[in-house]
Amino acid sequence: MSETRTWQLSRTFRSTAGTVRWERLGPEDAEPVVLLHGTPFSSYVWREIAPALARRYQVFVWDMPGYGASEKRPEQDVSLAAQGRVFTELLEHWQLSRPSVVAHDFGGAVSLRAHLLHGVPYRRLALVDPVALAPWGTSFFRLVGAHSPVFEQLPPALHLGLVREYIRSASHRGLHDDVAGELARPWSDEAGQAAFYRQIAQADQRYTDEIQDKYPGIDLPVTVCWGTEDTWIPVAKAHELAAAIPGARLELIPDAGHLVPLDAPVRLYSALLDFLSAPA
Repeated sequence: MSETRTWQLSRTFRSTAGTVRWERLGPEDAEPVVLLHGTPFSSYVWREIAPALARRYQVFVWDMPGYGASEKRPEQDVSLAAQGRVFTELLEHWQLSRPSVVAHDFGGAVSLRAHLLHGVPYRRLALVDPVALAPWGTSFFRLVGAHSPVFEQLPPALHLGLVREYIRSASHRGLHDDVAGELARPWSDEAGQAAFYRQIAQADQRYTDEIQDKYPGIDLPVTVCWGTEDTWIPVAKAHELAAAIPGARLELIPDAGHLVPLDAPVRLYSALLDFLSAPA
C-alpha cells in the first residue's frame, strides 16, 4: 500500500452516512492504532506512516463518507457531526474498545467529538495540525462555502485545476505531481466535483464550538503535533490547543506545512512512535 498507485482500501462498512471504505494493516493481535484524515484529503495522506506503524501496531485507515474511495451521493450529510457519529459506529464495528487514535486536520475534530460527545474512550490521542479551535477556515474555504452552488458549476478542467492548487497550498515542501494527482483524484469526476463543494458547504465552526470548552476535561495522554510552516492553521494554535488540554505534549515539526504526514513523514512517524510507546 505504500506505492502511489497501489493505495487501496479493500473493506467496506455501511454507516449511517454512507458506505465507508477501510483497511487494516499489521498483526491482528497487536495494539490497535486508528488514523483519521482531514479535508479535502483521504486516508492516502497516511501512505508512508501507516505501513511504518504497522510493523509494531494493528493499524486501521479509512475514508470518511463523502471522501476518498467512500460513498459520495447527493444531499449526503458529511458534516463534522455526521463524521463523529460514523467514527463511533466504525469503532464498534471493529470491536475496538480503547484504541490509540492519530487524527489530522478535520479528523482532529472528528476524534474529539467522538470522545467528548459520544463517550468513545481512547488509550492515547495524537492531534496533527487539527481543526479544533475557533476561528478556522482559510479565505478560500470561506469563499467557496459562501458560494458553493456557483463553484459546483465550474467546467471540470477548471474545477480540477482549482482543487489541485488548493491541495498543493497545504504543503510547505511541495508535492510531487503524482501525489497531488492522487489526492485530487477522488474529486475529479462528476460525483467527486459535487462532493468537494458539498463538504465545504457543510463545514461549520459550531461543530468545534460545541466541544472547545470541554478540552480541559480530557483525561488521557495527548500529543499535539504541528508543522511550523502551516499556512492553513497557524502554529500559534498548536500552543493554544496544547495549553487547553491538561498534560498535553507539544511536538513542533520544522520545515513542514499543514500536510505534515506528507511533508515530514519520518519526523512525524518518530514523534508518533515515541508517543505511542511511552509508558502510560
